[in-house]
Amino acid sequence: MSTGFRYCLRVGKMVLCGVTTGVAAAAVVYKTNGGKEDFLPTAQASWTTGYTPSTKWEGNWDRREPESLLSPNKTELDGSEYSAQIQKLKPTATRHLILIRHGHYAIEGETDEKRVLTAQGREQAELTGKRLKELDYPYSIMINSSMTRAQETADIIAKSVPLVPRGVCNMLREGAPIPPEPPVGHWKPEIKQFYEDGARIEAAFRKYFHRADPDQIKDSYEILVCHANVIRYFVCRAMQFPPEAWLRISLNHGSITWLAVRPSGRVSLRQLGDCGHMPPSKISSA
Repeated sequence: MSTGFRYCLRVGKMVLCGVTTGVAAAAVVYKTNGGKEDFLPTAQASWTTGYTPSTKWEGNWDRREPESLLSPNKTELDGSEYSAQIQKLKPTATRHLILIRHGHYAIEGETDEKRVLTAQGREQAELTGKRLKELDYPYSIMINSSMTRAQETADIIAKSVPLVPRGVCNMLREGAPIPPEPPVGHWKPEIKQFYEDGARIEAAFRKYFHRADPDQIKDSYEILVCHANVIRYFVCRAMQFPPEAWLRISLNHGSITWLAVRPSGRVSLRQLGDCGHMPPSKISSA
């Protein structure tokens, strides 16, 4: 049985009374009428009254907070000079990272070279490419994992956005980023795989996820074509969610996940696994 205490709070002509429940306050609303109290059958539950976040946002997560980049430090500069130097180090542009999961592939292939896209996977990649073209953002680059299915997906997408420069990155290859919580019975890589893959995928996160440089004038849009485990881990890390929660997220083939890194360092998740550009018959996840 939960414990709590009764309380009353007068706000103008209104009196709020209720009982705390430990994590939230359930309030019953009364109004005064010439000294009398009339009951209003309305219950409010508030998480904001006396609320303390379980986790604080780490503002300098990418180690690019202007104050942390300035040398000499504040104590060695007068106020006006310090403010001027900080202003020069402040980004003004937003970095948009558009993460694409590869299309459906021949999962039964024994080697990476044999795990090629299926006919459905090629169709998914084509539809994703058309969607990116329709969005018509000024994409600055498209980088894909060096694995076959990601390379083929990027090649098909490139037909829709042929002027976008290309790149390949081994760090974006699929892998086991961190032991998931809760564990799952059907997928149990050896601990050494998490040790090896986790460092690589974390390095990829640090390479691609950070606020814009101060000299970047316009917002940028970068496309990363890679894998479900990598994307799910990136989302958790960028949003400062527990990274071990990555396996609780599901992503369809050819889906679009969009994260924006603001000049302040704040990160927003614009889309997660969006595949609305595909008809239901073309959607797959495994």
